Amino acid sequence: MKVMLAVIFIMNIIGLWIMGEDKKRAKKHEYRIRERTLWLVALFGGAVGATAGMQLYRHKTKHVSFKIGFPVLAIIELILFVNWLI
Repeated sequence: MKVMLAVIFIMNIIGLWIMGEDKKRAKKHEYRIRERTLWLVALFGGAVGATAGMQLYRHKTKHVSFKIGFPVLAIIELILFVNWLI
């Protein structure tokens, strides 16, 4: 159980960080992080962090797939996580 909590925590930190890093690269017109990578991080447990990063850094907020998809995925992950704890 502790390992699973650690994995979820780390994935959400990565989700938050990766959104900030991609925003920083976008501002500098540098090589960007693939949208597929952003989605994979979210799908593998980092949706809450990625959603928080999207709001915090105001990144990908005009993309409907991110604007709706990340929060929906975050809610699903939270529900699954809570049910897993019970």
